Amino acid sequence: MEHFIENIILIPFLCGSIFLIMAIVMYYYPPKEINDLYGYRTRASKKSQERWDFAQRHSSVQFIKTAVVLVVIGLGGYVVPASFMAKFSAGIFITIFAVAFILRSTEVALKKRFGKL
Repeated sequence: MEHFIENIILIPFLCGSIFLIMAIVMYYYPPKEINDLYGYRTRASKKSQERWDFAQRHSSVQFIKTAVVLVVIGLGGYVVPASFMAKFSAGIFITIFAVAFILRSTEVALKKRFGKL
């Protein structure tokens, strides 16, 4: 087990697992009203209830897709020969990129559907 943990890309694997749980919860139990505590909260998503509802659904689907990719990348690190530090650094970069992808794709979808603020 220790050998397995040393060889996966831990950050994307763990973040992907957490993203997947969070995305499933958000998909089935999205926040009903605009709030500052729970859900996909940006200026564009909080502009109206219709935008809010769309952003919650769209971002949860994007989170699920991204979570699966992160878990697969994390497990893929098992077969890639590299040092722990190289895998750790790559894992942080990949995870940051994944979050940026979710934000960007949801904001673009909001703009496409509802126009500019």
